[in-house]
Amino acid sequence: MKYFLVSLCLLETFLHALAQCVPASEFQLEGDYLLGGLFNVHHDSDPVYHDRPEAIDCSSKPLVNSSYRRFQLMRFAVEEINNSTNLLPNVSLGYEIFDYCSDTRTFPSIFKLISDNNDLIQPGGEPHKNRSKVIAVVGASTSTQSLTVAPLFTMNLLPMVSFGSASSVFSKKQNFPSFLRTVPPNQVTIEVIVNILQHYNWRWVAFLYIDDDFGRDGLKLFIKRIKDTAICLAFTQGLNQYTDYSQIFKHIEAQRIGIIIVFAPEWAAQPLLMSAIQLNVTNKVWIAVNTWSLNKKLPKEKGIKNIGTVIGFSEIALTIPGFRDFIYSSRSLTHCENAEFFFCNQACNCSSPSAEDVIAAEPTFNFYVYSAVYAIAHAVHNALQCGSGRCNRNITVYPRMVLTELKKSNFTILNQSIRFDENGDPNYGSFSIIFWNQSGDAEVIGFHNLHPPFHFFINDSKMQWYTEGEAPTLPCSPECRRGYAKKYNGIHKCCFDCEKCPTGTYVNSTEDPYKCINCKETEWSAAGSTSCNLRVVEYIPFTDSGAILIMVGASALVGLTLATSVLFAINYNTPVVRSAGGPMCFLILGCLSLCSLSIFFYFGKPTIAFCILRFLPFLLFYTVCLACFVVRSFQIVCIFKMAAKFPKLHSWWMKYHGQWLVITVAFVTQALFLLIGYTYSPPEPYDDISWYPDKIILGCDIDLKASSGSVVLLVSLCSLCFIFSYMGKDLPKNYNEAKAITFCLLLLILTWIMFATVYILYRGKYIQTLNALAVLSSLYSFLLWYFFPKCFIIIFQSYKNTQEYFQGLIQNYTKTISQ
Repeated sequence: MKYFLVSLCLLETFLHALAQCVPASEFQLEGDYLLGGLFNVHHDSDPVYHDRPEAIDCSSKPLVNSSYRRFQLMRFAVEEINNSTNLLPNVSLGYEIFDYCSDTRTFPSIFKLISDNNDLIQPGGEPHKNRSKVIAVVGASTSTQSLTVAPLFTMNLLPMVSFGSASSVFSKKQNFPSFLRTVPPNQVTIEVIVNILQHYNWRWVAFLYIDDDFGRDGLKLFIKRIKDTAICLAFTQGLNQYTDYSQIFKHIEAQRIGIIIVFAPEWAAQPLLMSAIQLNVTNKVWIAVNTWSLNKKLPKEKGIKNIGTVIGFSEIALTIPGFRDFIYSSRSLTHCENAEFFFCNQACNCSSPSAEDVIAAEPTFNFYVYSAVYAIAHAVHNALQCGSGRCNRNITVYPRMVLTELKKSNFTILNQSIRFDENGDPNYGSFSIIFWNQSGDAEVIGFHNLHPPFHFFINDSKMQWYTEGEAPTLPCSPECRRGYAKKYNGIHKCCFDCEKCPTGTYVNSTEDPYKCINCKETEWSAAGSTSCNLRVVEYIPFTDSGAILIMVGASALVGLTLATSVLFAINYNTPVVRSAGGPMCFLILGCLSLCSLSIFFYFGKPTIAFCILRFLPFLLFYTVCLACFVVRSFQIVCIFKMAAKFPKLHSWWMKYHGQWLVITVAFVTQALFLLIGYTYSPPEPYDDISWYPDKIILGCDIDLKASSGSVVLLVSLCSLCFIFSYMGKDLPKNYNEAKAITFCLLLLILTWIMFATVYILYRGKYIQTLNALAVLSSLYSFLLWYFFPKCFIIIFQSYKNTQEYFQGLIQNYTKTISQ
């Protein structure tokens, strides 16, 4: 409501001044069509509290030379157009310019102004017959000033072409349908700031902004723009006349911030930098926006070099031909140095800056003022259908007609093509990237195209840093070393601790520097890695030397069992063969040969068939071997002990062939266990990735639950065999089958205990070789220590292989146990 009332006051005062302004004023010029101008020639830097409505004396405020220069540029542009034979050839432009020195308290009593000219504001319909000749307004200078007056000007679609209002809110045409601007909007300015930050990889920044609509809009856009970037906003503070600069710099130093963005006009940036000099703030990078980067006074201040490096951007410097001569000629016409007069409702001292002061003032926004005046002139030119050296004076030009032509602007001035987009924003131009060099000048080191084709360039070789070397990094936390991931330390992603990624993980700094990523199962990485390597796949091939030796041993075992079988067959009816088990010997030897088939499937790349055949023959046929030795041990005990004490039991065993019944039951039971277990969960290849971080060991996976029946049966048979054979350990020395079986079983148990121990400690590829060796040892233990001694007797001690010899041993043993 406050802005609306002040806006109403401004508009009525603006139009009312047509009849009351003193002709001699620089702020007024008669013409066929009038342009309004809103310039903050004076700046209300220290507003005083008022408890009642009263006029503000702008002349008592500080004069801003750069704003006064822009004010003169509008006058110069109008004069240049009026002297042109090509643009508006027979039409003159005039102007009414206001010194808009305060955002909210520039004008006197609002109610008096409304009552004087209450018929000048006419929403809708045709304008009043006594309408004002004002067809467009140049200005205002700031976003807050434009927000104050724009609603009233846009009510009747009176065009406003601002040269300094950059707030993004003006791009909303539903709210500001007649607002256009020649200054790039804040979105563009923020984009340039972010590009500079990203170019130098600066992330830990402070954002200081003017505490008004322009600054707050810039802050909002900056926060939105850096949301998905690595840039962190460490500190932010609005600047006004009450700002405590010492507290600002205390916060900045406490958070170790080295990059300070100053999003403010020159009158707000100047006291900030002067305070930095006085407070001995050093080694900072200051990013100057286009509103103060070309300040002429600050770069030459004593001590300015101590605060660090100032880098920024500005509009491309363009020399406007004739402007210097215009300033000198206009200053020479000023005679009343001490007199005072009223112009445009504002009392102002007639004394003005010297021509040198105006020419040397900061040139920011100069071209924007110049192009704004020319844009309106071209729009009027087109509305009047000017051509062939004349304009159609019979056409009544309304502001909305000028607005229509303004939106279609497409002309060239000073080699710059002037166009507006659908939001009324400039669709042209570029920024120069500058820094304040050692001489106190703004030196151009790059550029940034503001519209397609977008291009950003900085010549780093021209840059002079306070470090006298490379660009400072100035992070919150130093970058992590290679292979280290960032761990958040606080609320900002730029502040972190570094943690070394453990084995099996890696960090990809370009994708996510905050996470250690797990490698795939087929990959591995050492601690502190930035990528994963493929694991080495290992298994024992058939060509391995150890595998060849074991397979040769297995083949030799088959040959030896065959030779033993032949030898036993030839001597089948001898006491040694009969005592060894007779026909059962051939079953044992055959099963040992069949068990050796398993050994050949421990080598080569595992497949399902290999995994099944690796265990099936051994488990099935070794069960038969153990069952044979169980009944053989039992028979030995029965013959020499139970036959004497339990003759009927011995008779029953012999009559019904109990030994074959036990062997058959054991075989069938094991076969059923294997069938059920392999149907439920057959052995299959698996990749052992847990033992070595950089290797994959190929093996066969056995389901312990599915295989438990088979294993329990084997262990049970082995236990029974050991018990029975141990019971016969005191039999005759030369006829001690039980001792031989006991010794074989001890070797068998020792072999698998050793393998189990190694398996617990080692899981490399050679575990398959050791497993095959344990199987082969299990087979050789019976062949070597049970059958070979009998073969030795048959071949080399034939005298012991007689019926008389064995009868004598039995009789002696019987007498011994009977006594």
